[in-house]
Amino acid sequence: MTGLIEVFGHGGDVETAAARFGGNPADFLDFSANINPLGPPREVLEALEQGLHTVLRYPDPGHRAFKMLLSDRLGLTPDHISVGNGAAESMALILLGLAPRRVGTVEPGFSEYSALSRQFGAEVHHVQGREELEWRAEPEDMEKLLERVDLLFLGQPNNPNGVQYPVDVLQRLARKAETTGTILVVDEAFIDFIPESQRQSLAFSLKEYPQVIIIRSMTKFYAIPGLRLGYAISRPELIRAMTDKQVTWSVNGLALISGEACLRSGDKFEQETMALVSHERKRLTEGLEALGCKVTRGEANFILAALPEPWTASSMQAALGERGILIRSCAMYPGLGERHVRFAVKDAEANGRMLETMGNVITPNLTTGLGARRQSDGTAIL
Repeated sequence: MTGLIEVFGHGGDVETAAARFGGNPADFLDFSANINPLGPPREVLEALEQGLHTVLRYPDPGHRAFKMLLSDRLGLTPDHISVGNGAAESMALILLGLAPRRVGTVEPGFSEYSALSRQFGAEVHHVQGREELEWRAEPEDMEKLLERVDLLFLGQPNNPNGVQYPVDVLQRLARKAETTGTILVVDEAFIDFIPESQRQSLAFSLKEYPQVIIIRSMTKFYAIPGLRLGYAISRPELIRAMTDKQVTWSVNGLALISGEACLRSGDKFEQETMALVSHERKRLTEGLEALGCKVTRGEANFILAALPEPWTASSMQAALGERGILIRSCAMYPGLGERHVRFAVKDAEANGRMLETMGNVITPNLTTGLGARRQSDGTAIL
């Protein structure tokens, strides 16, 4: 089962949306891709403008300047870091470099874990998250899965439900992975959206867990998905196994320039992002619940919700798509149902427009009071 616009298995496909619903791809309000609503930091745009001339030369195949900045931030030496063309390349390099025969996933989870694993010839086994646990899996079930597979992918926070596992569960799984000889891959692509004091991560105790690889993305938090940039951290032996399989110059020069600017952009951008996402996630959650949705309590910059009956993911996707708004169908995620959808957390104006439009779709011709109220001239009051 797929959604109307997820023909490639992911959100953010405005070209398919335009072909399906009509209109200009750039004109859609896209809640199907989980990107920072603030856009890139000013420093990134300036660095790109100043660095355009570097397209005349090859990028650094060793990613040295970017790695040094990451080293300072993470407290790790560069040989603990692999830089990739987005987090997806890091996943592919793990599978290529370590060649697991059996891969484990926790469902519902990011579809690329299974898709890439099968693409590279591995069997995929999974355990199922439970609705009463906000779609987390039981630690005991994940430990049993570690006994059956060579490598386990785990989202932290997980996509599409946006929840974290407590750090003591991560530590428990990491210790189990040592006894079973399994690689535990923890995907932290969205963890930057969570305040540092609330992040559940093994990143700063990584040297205690030799079987753990952590993947992070620069594209979501810093809003540069078109440039593709991510990285993985682990012990040097595992990093070398990955980089030995990497195509030279897979990370382009402008992506590296952007990454360096991101890491130099300072705390202000990070704090503004987290404050906005926290406030708007609460508002969006309350608005969706008022419309009859059952919302999963996540911590990331997106929200998983079950639509009220009789609405399905495909019928709501069509209704909103025809009105210029894209949402992510989650009906294809193992364990979820035909009513599950995901909404990115955007800025106040966008969230207000989406809630108002969705309210008018669910209850035609009635004022919802959930989104942006309108003045007499039609402009929004937020």
